[in-house]
Amino acid sequence: MRRFCSESIVIVETEIKLHISPEHLLKLKRHPWLRSLATGRASSQKLYSIYYDTADLELRRQAMALRLRRAGRQWIQTLKGGGQVSAGLHQRNEWETPVPSEQLDFEMLKAGGGELPHGVRNRLQPVFVTDFTRNVRLLEFGGARIELCMDSGEIRAGKSSCPISEVELELISGAPRQLFELALALLDIVPLEVEHTSKAEYGYLLFSASGPSVSKARFPELRKSQSTASVLPSLIGACLAHVQANVPGALLKVDEEYLHQVRVGLRRLRVALSITQRFDGDDEELAELREQVARLCVELGRSREWDVFVTQTLAPICTRMPEHSGLREVLRASERARKKQHAGMEDNLSSQEFQRLLLRLGAWMHSDRWLGTGARLDRFVAKILEKRSRQVLKYGAGTAGENAEQLHVLRIACKKLRYSIEMFGSLFHDAAIKEYVAVLSRLQDILGALNDIAVAHRLLNELDNAARRDTLALIRGWMEHDYAERVAEFRRIWSRFAAQKGFWD
Repeated sequence: MRRFCSESIVIVETEIKLHISPEHLLKLKRHPWLRSLATGRASSQKLYSIYYDTADLELRRQAMALRLRRAGRQWIQTLKGGGQVSAGLHQRNEWETPVPSEQLDFEMLKAGGGELPHGVRNRLQPVFVTDFTRNVRLLEFGGARIELCMDSGEIRAGKSSCPISEVELELISGAPRQLFELALALLDIVPLEVEHTSKAEYGYLLFSASGPSVSKARFPELRKSQSTASVLPSLIGACLAHVQANVPGALLKVDEEYLHQVRVGLRRLRVALSITQRFDGDDEELAELREQVARLCVELGRSREWDVFVTQTLAPICTRMPEHSGLREVLRASERARKKQHAGMEDNLSSQEFQRLLLRLGAWMHSDRWLGTGARLDRFVAKILEKRSRQVLKYGAGTAGENAEQLHVLRIACKKLRYSIEMFGSLFHDAAIKEYVAVLSRLQDILGALNDIAVAHRLLNELDNAARRDTLALIRGWMEHDYAERVAEFRRIWSRFAAQKGFWD
């Protein structure tokens, strides 16, 4: 969407960014199917952009970006701000102003509606540049007009640089869903990866000489008067953004917390899709997507099981008995099993099937199925939380803590209740939910620890052989002692939780 104001252009961009290797970018440029969609000849241009910010990156903290871009002989000043990324779809505001030279023009920016934060103007400096060639084609696809840009070049900040090899699909007219459908069709031609990070963000990382940071879940602020249909896609999008932001760090093995956040994001996504199925139980695509997400959760869960077993079960025992050769041998065998599971995890997250899942979720989220209003959000949420709470109370009733299978079912029910509260928490007063969630979280932590011990027994069975039998018995002895202490704590916390009243009534 474009809105003209004097000589300035205000743009609301809707686009998908896809990472592509340079050799596959060349193949895509030459592909006959892509050419068959084009409404005219492809064009190429050299784009050189200088990004400005303060030394302490005030614009970045405000989720803004300011640049001067040279396209041919023309300089264009652009301020970007606001917007969101959901399932790979980037939506944001841009204020574009032609300027006569390589110099920022703040008066033209202000006249066009672009506002910089107070006190920033006199502290701006160049922080990085992007320098790339853009091949542009206008396509007709599924009733939509889409601009396809293929970018190749680099980002530079001081002496540091990183390559650019990217496909951008920008919606000119039509439905956003068609961006995802086109991306899925391109995925049949060449390998692609949904890009969550913008060129500007990569430039900032180069400038600050820092790596990506772990991303936590952020759910939108909700209002009780909103319709259910207007809210569910935004919650699913928040879960997807949480997953996508942490996948690169998980694959680079920067920190184990990245992988943990990927797993948490997928579990939240699974709960959000489950809630959505209550809203519309006849959606076959939703049922299939739920099944795929569930399978991925199980597969990534296997790597977590070995992580916990090695770092939280075996490592403390080995620390207490450092001279025990049998323990060291079991630890080495467990590390090998852990490494194998991590290789499987990496294969899953770097696969084209994972990219296809992300794009299918995006297409489904942006379909016209959400045009209806549905029930009022507060009533829908109250029913969800009441149902989840009753399930927890049902599964926990009469549980003494000895039955591992029963505790597992209770743990899953607690997790669904907690994730549901987190998603819809902004509908309620903080004071009303704080104590409830604190007790629920403690209960979930204890159940998680009990489940980790039960899983550890299963993993020990996988390691079992005649030579290790005595050592495995020793490990089981330590675990049984820990299990008894956890069960006693579970009984205390369960009594506190069961006595609480729901805050959603």
